[in-house]
Amino acid sequence: MRIWVTVLLVLAVAVAAAFGWQWVVEDPGYVLVRLRGTSIETTLVFSVVALLLAWAIFSLLWRMLRWPARAWIRSQRKRARENLANGLTAFAEGRYLLAERQLAKAARQPAVRGPALLAMARAAHSRGDDVAAAKALDEAASDVEAAALAQRARFLNERSRHADALALLKPKAALGKLSPVAWQVLIEAALAQNDEQCALDALPVLARTQSLSATTMSALETRVLVAALASAPSQARLNSLWSSVSRQHRKQAEIIVAFARRAAHFGQTLAAMDEIESALRREWSDALALAYSDLGPAELAVRTKHAEAWLSIAPNSTSLLTTLGRLCRDQKLWGKAIQYLDRAVGITDSPIAWETLGDCHAGAGDEALANRCYRNALLNRRGQAAIPLDGRASTRVDTQALVVEERDAHGVPRLPRTG
Repeated sequence: MRIWVTVLLVLAVAVAAAFGWQWVVEDPGYVLVRLRGTSIETTLVFSVVALLLAWAIFSLLWRMLRWPARAWIRSQRKRARENLANGLTAFAEGRYLLAERQLAKAARQPAVRGPALLAMARAAHSRGDDVAAAKALDEAASDVEAAALAQRARFLNERSRHADALALLKPKAALGKLSPVAWQVLIEAALAQNDEQCALDALPVLARTQSLSATTMSALETRVLVAALASAPSQARLNSLWSSVSRQHRKQAEIIVAFARRAAHFGQTLAAMDEIESALRREWSDALALAYSDLGPAELAVRTKHAEAWLSIAPNSTSLLTTLGRLCRDQKLWGKAIQYLDRAVGITDSPIAWETLGDCHAGAGDEALANRCYRNALLNRRGQAAIPLDGRASTRVDTQALVVEERDAHGVPRLPRTG
């Protein structure tokens, strides 16, 4: 098909040329040029051909005259790219001073000036020279203003100057003129400054940029929502935030825990219990089981009954056993609490379980044993192994029967392991 189209085009050009030549031969035209007594007469066709030839000769001469300058410019650009590459390599290797020198040379070329200055600022910041970093960012602002602003805010965040980072970014955020990385830095600074509303407002904008992976964005949203729920100033604000949380995020244990604890703080213990119980019916979570004991002094007997029922689902959960111990402790049921907590620390060392066990022994009047438990809680928090409680009577509950049956997150029994 293409061959036929080409043949037809060639034929069409040939026919047009034949007719054109015939038309020119009949009347080639007449051109007269007179200057200071000198006259030049020629045909129009020759004039057009002569002008085209003169233009071609002039273009060739102009290119030849410009060739040295263009060769020098190409050489400079190549050298700038090499300096930029060498500077970035030196920065990645941790040779920050060498990186700054190479990048300073690269910054002399306008084509790579902005990126070179940004990398130069990062190198200076990495070696602790904030003055040099600020100077490089000031120079970079004229070429890459948004990137320089984001870089400056990130440096402030890394130096734990979160208030300064917020003050720098908020005016541009109000105008919606921040780069994606600047929005992310704004959220981090807002969280560090307990400005959860600022972080909440920035989340949708950052999400629209699609600059983060779905997993990273979801984790950031979770952090912001947890912080906002945990610091809600009133019950009305808490309910408003909770109603705005997506269904997907309402399934996350961290968010449910934050809501439940804050709701209990405002006296809404039943609402907190309902959210945790509903979530545990869907899927087992040790974090939710432990948070069930953080809902204050209300409904202790009911919560204890529900928690005891969960033993059929997660009999070996240290978090559940700790929750039962804490609930019994709050009801001054020292013996029952000690049994649950003794079982918990027998399965897994937990500083919370050890501390609660110490409270129970103190409540039962055994200060020496309580102090040993407190010591184990402290050792556990330091990452050290707990010391066995010497001289204990045989009150430890035999947990072997509880290890026989294990269930998955949906309550389905697992087959016993053999061999």
